[in-house]
Amino acid sequence: MKNVKKYNKYISAVLSATVALGIYASSASAYEYFNEPPFKAYKVSKGDSFFYIANRYGVDYRELQRINPNVDARNMQVGSVIRLIEDKNNQTQSADATYEYEVVRLVNVERENRGLKPLSIRTELQNVAEAKSKDMINNNYFNHTSPTHGSPFEMLDAYGVQYRTAGENIAKGQRTPEAVVKAWMNSAGHRKNILSTSFTHIGVGYYKNAWTQLFTG
Repeated sequence: MKNVKKYNKYISAVLSATVALGIYASSASAYEYFNEPPFKAYKVSKGDSFFYIANRYGVDYRELQRINPNVDARNMQVGSVIRLIEDKNNQTQSADATYEYEVVRLVNVERENRGLKPLSIRTELQNVAEAKSKDMINNNYFNHTSPTHGSPFEMLDAYGVQYRTAGENIAKGQRTPEAVVKAWMNSAGHRKNILSTSFTHIGVGYYKNAWTQLFTG
């Protein structure tokens, strides 16, 4: 049986923020082709190479290779589609992940500065934290209790996460990892979770300026 310890509903100040995201369709059939800029994609013809396509459209061939990882540079298939502009959905997901890992790094800096052991990232916690942040945005609320998933503990249970003790920090509106960690550290309740010796693992979720930290021990 889990020895679930009480969590406190400490909520940091909400800052207003407006974010606009552009998303391109990722399927080849959804790409639009233009005879004039802006060019989004190119359909491969016989004899094409990344270098030839890059020169034709004035882009770096190494960048083309980076955003088309599934295309074999030595054996381009005629009729396949080469992205000329990075898929904004993938780009956004990558940026979100970068923010999440930076929050973990900053948390561990705070812990190590006080002689505490660093927290390890736990994939299951990361998944739940990301789902919670998306849920807050998609359902327009800011609370530890989700109208979709219930309390943090109910959500952890629903996702099959095993734990002895757990805690959650949330925030909304901060634009950077540095800003959100600073806000949490300036709040006694949030800081207590971040510096708790009862926790060994962490997961962070970021979505459109909504932040979730989950801790387990």
